[in-house]
Amino acid sequence: MDWEKYLKEEALLDYEKYVSPGKLKAYRLLGFDFVPARREGVWIYDQNGRKYLNCRSSGGVFNFGHRPAELIAELEQALRLFDIGDHLLASGARAALAKKLAELTPGDIQYTVFGVSGGEAVDLAIKLARAHTQRPKIISAIGGYHGHTGFALATGDEEFKKYFGPLAPGFVQVPFGDLKALEKELDQTAAAVIFETIPATFGIKIPPLDFFPGVRKLCDRAGAVMIIDEVQAGLGRTGKLWAIEEYNVVPDIMVMGKGLSGAIYPMSATCLRPFLNRFLEEHPFIHISTMGGSEAGCLVTLKVLEMTGKPEFLSEVRRKGGAFEKGLSGIQKRHPRLVKEIRCQGLMIGIGMPEPKYGMLLTMALSKNGVIALFAHNDPSAMIIMPPLIISDSEIAFVLEALEKSFMELEKF
Repeated sequence: MDWEKYLKEEALLDYEKYVSPGKLKAYRLLGFDFVPARREGVWIYDQNGRKYLNCRSSGGVFNFGHRPAELIAELEQALRLFDIGDHLLASGARAALAKKLAELTPGDIQYTVFGVSGGEAVDLAIKLARAHTQRPKIISAIGGYHGHTGFALATGDEEFKKYFGPLAPGFVQVPFGDLKALEKELDQTAAAVIFETIPATFGIKIPPLDFFPGVRKLCDRAGAVMIIDEVQAGLGRTGKLWAIEEYNVVPDIMVMGKGLSGAIYPMSATCLRPFLNRFLEEHPFIHISTMGGSEAGCLVTLKVLEMTGKPEFLSEVRRKGGAFEKGLSGIQKRHPRLVKEIRCQGLMIGIGMPEPKYGMLLTMALSKNGVIALFAHNDPSAMIIMPPLIISDSEIAFVLEALEKSFMELEKF
């Protein structure tokens, strides 16, 4: 197939006809009605050659940008030796990756079960918590998001799940950051608490420093499992390898995904402490994932962890986050009516605005100015800025200039 010709002339029509006319309507509204063709680093080029800086990063999938050469080379090498692998057989590639995760995750987290998506990993975490405690209740945060699959969907907000009921019972939500509300719900029926370290889909809400230590104490007191979702916040996004490190807390289960793929091969992981593995020892085949932990993909993820874990790389993420925060503070001073709050933890950035309508308007304006970014689904008054972690200083300046132009346009509106 002549891909260059197809992407330019037919792909958008076929997408509308055979994939999703509803999505295409939304893309047209937001200014995203193009077909990504060439992509490189932080940039996406449409079928007509116009380029956009990707400040969405698909929630962290593109931490190392688009088509990262080192990770492509790692996959090419892996495919000379491995394929997906048979999930019912032992695997050296999975063993090596699980060992590395045990070394890098907090405290005594030791075991890993691999999957393909974050939602799948969350589902397993909840299954394990219920199996271990023999209790039904799962507590999550209002505004949080953990995926679109069964148990993961049940943890989320009504907007995502209201059309699909009845869902699994036993799920309740509390305000994020509110220890008193959590304490009220954490009774003897509670199997687990699950929180994103920093809720992205809620607009990058950064919790108080005492929140997660408080969650840990409450879970210990109630005998509930503490699950931390690092699918978006982990893997260097905050300037630490894991965002939960900012709070000096060891969860019982850590869920991760997106960035583990290196934008090359789907990968997610449910990492757990030894006491939770007893159930899996007794029932070793009770949870399976045919494509989870692809052996070829494991080598890519090992390289991702090597690249992400370098102290100088994480230090650069923190520095770049500081550059964004400084630039955004200037924009806030010039546009105080529109920019109410800057939330910044490394390169996980939220811009709080006064009304929900501004999220969509800013998304549209940024697209016109060459930046792909999206308002927070669970709080449309917030804009999410999550560029690839490899973004350069000149590219940061490009994003800040696009934001300035976009807010100037909103001022006129």
